[in-house]
Amino acid sequence: MPDCQIFIIAYFLQHYQNLDDILEHELAYTQSLIDTLKEQDTLVCIPKVKERLNLLKETLEDIADHYTVSQDEDARIGHKSEDSSFFGYKTHIGMTDERIITAAVITSGEKGDGPQLPALIEQSRQNGMNIETVIGDSAYSGKDNLEKARDEKFELVSKLNPSVSQGFHKEENEFDYNKDAGMFVCPAGHMAIRKAKQGKKNSANNQVYAYFFDVQKCKCCSKRQGCYKPGAKSKSYSVSIKNDEQIQQIAFQQTKRFKQKAAERYKIEAKNAELKQVYGYNRAQSYGLPCMQMQGAMAIFAANLKRILKLV
Repeated sequence: MPDCQIFIIAYFLQHYQNLDDILEHELAYTQSLIDTLKEQDTLVCIPKVKERLNLLKETLEDIADHYTVSQDEDARIGHKSEDSSFFGYKTHIGMTDERIITAAVITSGEKGDGPQLPALIEQSRQNGMNIETVIGDSAYSGKDNLEKARDEKFELVSKLNPSVSQGFHKEENEFDYNKDAGMFVCPAGHMAIRKAKQGKKNSANNQVYAYFFDVQKCKCCSKRQGCYKPGAKSKSYSVSIKNDEQIQQIAFQQTKRFKQKAAERYKIEAKNAELKQVYGYNRAQSYGLPCMQMQGAMAIFAANLKRILKLV
């Protein structure tokens, strides 16, 4: 390689490289580097350089498709399915048979649904509700919620998924189950890329589902300490397929009462659609979790007021 080309590239790297933590600056620098390298015909002809250059261009294209620039520091990426995601917040609500909202918990988008159930129950009780039955989707049939239903003697009408079990992990390392994608999401908000069943049937130990995460993300994750072992070639999270509470829930699912109550779950989906389509709750009107909570309070108040007037 001619010395002049080495000098050109070295000079560019020295004087134009990004030295701060601002992502936009890093993207601009990377694009400038690509443009400069493309002008060096002799350099680009080198196979190793060409390979790295193509990889860099593909990375920028991927980022352009998925990168979301936002001034909202509280919003996070959540998942509606394994292949689709959104950037924003989640509103978890509790509602009576009369379709009056009695509780609401607003979180960032990456939070799981199941862990919010205790707060929804407590809020509803503070608002005068005597809770005998809780109806929800499979996200609410985690181990902790099944134990809560048993201890507090209320029915939990939530269809069991064998994967829905938080296991015995420490609270700070808790992984949330995303029912739509059928995968677990780590505390940093990254979703598992695949799962596999492990263990033998009819053995002393229960079979488990192992959920595997992208180890490249784990290596640079801000929450990797205590979660990812440096140098490990894989990162997985395993959950027991069945426990005592789950076995009891399976039996409950076969009863006529469970099926009758589960058929009423459509009401909450209709209420969610009403909040979004009628009260403009499909989009955040301002930045930050406190503003989102205020917007949610106003939308829910209006929806409840309209419903109460209709019932009266």
